Amino acid sequence: MTGIPRAPFAGTGASAATIVHLSGEIDIFTSTAVRLQLLNALRHSTKLLIFDLSQVSFCDSSGLAVLVGIQHRARAQNITLALANPRSYTSHVLRVTGLDRDLLMMA
Repeated sequence: MTGIPRAPFAGTGASAATIVHLSGEIDIFTSTAVRLQLLNALRHSTKLLIFDLSQVSFCDSSGLAVLVGIQHRARAQNITLALANPRSYTSHVLRVTGLDRDLLMMA
């Protein structure tokens, strides 16, 4: 399904990062399902939760709202949320909205 994490959890041990690989489009049609999956990943996360965006082809304002909402929940639980490998379109959207300054970006 587009926009849904391909592999919700990765990592081993108490100190390993939880990595969520997202793919497809994260938009008004997929954002509810993505939010539920990411909340589940957050519940099982350690101190670092990484969203791999390398396979995300499109992200609209609904998708951005999901990322920001998950970030707020992660901070409240003392979990660091990082976005990794965004494609150029997603990087551009994050930069234009200023979210690249609010969300931790990994190369």
